[in-house]
Amino acid sequence: MNTSRPVEYFILDGLKDRYVLPIFFVVYVFVLSGNSVIIYLVRTDPKLNTPMYFFLHNLSFSDIVYTSVTIPKMLSVFLTDDKTISKTGCFLQMYFFLSTGTTGRALLTVMAFDRYVAICNPLRYTTIMTRQRCILLIFASWGFGAFLVLPITIWATQLPFCGPNIVRHMFCDHSSVLSLACIDTSRNSIFSLMLALIAILSTFLLILISYICIGKAMRKMSKAQQLKVAATCGSHLIVVCISYISASFVYISYRVARFDPDVRIVIAVLYSVLTPLLNPIIYSLRNKELQDAMKRFIYITTVQSKWMELLYAIKIHTP
Repeated sequence: MNTSRPVEYFILDGLKDRYVLPIFFVVYVFVLSGNSVIIYLVRTDPKLNTPMYFFLHNLSFSDIVYTSVTIPKMLSVFLTDDKTISKTGCFLQMYFFLSTGTTGRALLTVMAFDRYVAICNPLRYTTIMTRQRCILLIFASWGFGAFLVLPITIWATQLPFCGPNIVRHMFCDHSSVLSLACIDTSRNSIFSLMLALIAILSTFLLILISYICIGKAMRKMSKAQQLKVAATCGSHLIVVCISYISASFVYISYRVARFDPDVRIVIAVLYSVLTPLLNPIIYSLRNKELQDAMKRFIYITTVQSKWMELLYAIKIHTP
């Protein structure tokens, strides 16, 4: 489409193979159900009323928002063949995708700080990680994601789009949309790269510093204590590694010109669902407190179900 008229909508032209439809649907269901279970357990189980699970609860919520920004539209495109998205809707999708992704990294950083305080300053943990301070850290994490990506999104909305409107992606990816502008966007790309590096490197360095301090503290512990610390931090460390390694692959794919466009799209989509999908699995498999909470939930649900069946049977047989 090459006209001089201003673009009013975009066309999402990513992967064309319909075999990915059931895959995306199953992944989205698992993301919603897994993270929703964690949110429910943390909010209802008194034994999970600790800062660590409070932060995990927020991470699960951010993962749900993060995937819900893109996957429903992807499924809609495959089901209806309507690939259009309004200009406003495209920039809103871009903003919330970038902001919730950045918020997730900030929350992982806060969780690393929580583990650092618990292991390196156990006697002062309750005085440092107060309810008010935890809430402040949550607001800081969401604020970091909301405000860091705001400038590049606003700048993108001010660009003139007067020619092609086909986005070579499955969602409104920032780089893909910028390439459609009628003017040179090299400054936009440099600025967005700077902010991306700030979001990734600043959070990664803070997490790294936290684990270096934890590692130093572990050297003074007994073997049993070291194993306990490893079990406590293992889930978080695995999630951090998966998140940052996958992010590195995405940014490499965008900077290497020889990358096949379809491969780049696959990498970007996998990156957008990988961490939200694996978070509940990793924390559930490696966290005994969460496993116990799940067992209590299943037990209570089963007992209630049997009581309801019994009451229903009594009601039927009562004259």
